[in-house]
Amino acid sequence: MKDSAVSSSKWLDAHYDPVANLYTFSSCIALADLHGDGENKLVVGDLGTGASNMKLKVYRGTGLLSENTLLDLPTGLVSFLMDQHEPCTPAIAVASGPFIYIYKNLRPYFKFTLPTLEVNPLEQDVWSQAREMSLPSVPTLMDVTGQFDVEFRITIACRNGNIYILRRDSPRPKYCIELSSHPVGLVRMGKNVVVGCAQETLHVFSHISFKDTGHGKKLWTTYLPAPVTTMAVLDLPTRGFQAVLVGLANCEVHVYRDKNLISTIKTPDLVTSICFGRYGREDGTLIMTTKGGGLIVKILKRTAVFDDKDSAPGPPIAQSIRLNVPKKTKLYVDQTMRERENAVAMHRAFQMDLSRMRLAAARAYVKALESSLTPMSASLTEPLKMNAVVQGLGPSFKLTLNIQNTAACRPVMNLAISFLYDENLYSMRTAFFKIPLLVPGLNYPIDTFVECLSDKGISDIIKVFVLREGKSAPLLTAHINMPVSEGLALN
Repeated sequence: MKDSAVSSSKWLDAHYDPVANLYTFSSCIALADLHGDGENKLVVGDLGTGASNMKLKVYRGTGLLSENTLLDLPTGLVSFLMDQHEPCTPAIAVASGPFIYIYKNLRPYFKFTLPTLEVNPLEQDVWSQAREMSLPSVPTLMDVTGQFDVEFRITIACRNGNIYILRRDSPRPKYCIELSSHPVGLVRMGKNVVVGCAQETLHVFSHISFKDTGHGKKLWTTYLPAPVTTMAVLDLPTRGFQAVLVGLANCEVHVYRDKNLISTIKTPDLVTSICFGRYGREDGTLIMTTKGGGLIVKILKRTAVFDDKDSAPGPPIAQSIRLNVPKKTKLYVDQTMRERENAVAMHRAFQMDLSRMRLAAARAYVKALESSLTPMSASLTEPLKMNAVVQGLGPSFKLTLNIQNTAACRPVMNLAISFLYDENLYSMRTAFFKIPLLVPGLNYPIDTFVECLSDKGISDIIKVFVLREGKSAPLLTAHINMPVSEGLALN
């Protein structure tokens, strides 16, 4: 079964609107329960035309629930809890231009201006510490985990092609991941960082190695068939399943678990943003927006099973499993010592056996050419092949020659067949006749009769030559081993 067929059995096509006019990225899309009713909504920061019509849109199911106008291009969007009052309804924070807009109950609630606006005194200390953190280069991608008061970790990809990790106890990054090309996608899975690079590769680094070396340890690398357009995490807590969604420029979305490609999703257009989570009352919902402004919603089947079979190109997964090699025995040690002491003589014997095998193969090949065991023409202009069938018990035999032109489209003409045999043993009604035009691909049976003249129970070889007018060397030669005549000639 092909990958597309496997994917179609795992995902349900819930909705597709090619003219939804949604232009956004994965950083500007989120799923949140905005009303505390247990039903998640889709919140999208729409880029519009890039100069106008920027809006904050909220979808419920397949319909647009509300929209708010933004004054500048949105660069990021997250949902967060402002308080612990029941029911817990999250707010939406939208980074747009130099501002961070806070929306509560789908209405504008607060606006932060960065960095000149004086913030609340209770948060002054937090913002001042955040301003003290500096990086060697301009950040382009960011992933945040943890709580500020307890422990947090900020993973940042910068324009210099490196990835830095900031922690609570240091204003400067202590740990660095050096990449061979610029990162275009960044997600975090547990203690690992998954990075999509511009050289059509997917790298995974471990957080654990930072404490010892200060540099990320590369766990594995996967080569992709097309450039990366966007990335996201597929997380199903109910099944304990995590994977990475990678949108590619060839209109495909690949699902990777570790380095194994476990699913491929075909899309009608290039995917620009991906979001996976609970939408409405469905836990496993995949939401994608396309370059043409389309909206795609797919639902993961509850019966879907992802196999960890390694379908990615490269060595199989079994190659990385260590073999249970038994301990060295005395016989093995003795054999090793013998090979070490007699290495030159063993190499010469091996070369001698190899030369003998090559000589035997060459002799067998020459013998096959001389006896025409598999007669085929060596001429490029007249590619022919022929086989013979002998029928009868004797003394009369029917000899059938099957001749075929193996050329692609060129016919062969002006050919003749001649027989060479011992006239004391055999006689033929026609020992020479012309062959009709040979059309490529067709089999031409040519029949003749052979009479055995001896009653001593002996047989011989009849040679067949396929000749071309004006040439002395035959195009094709075959040797036919005639059977012993078992019949009696009638006077």
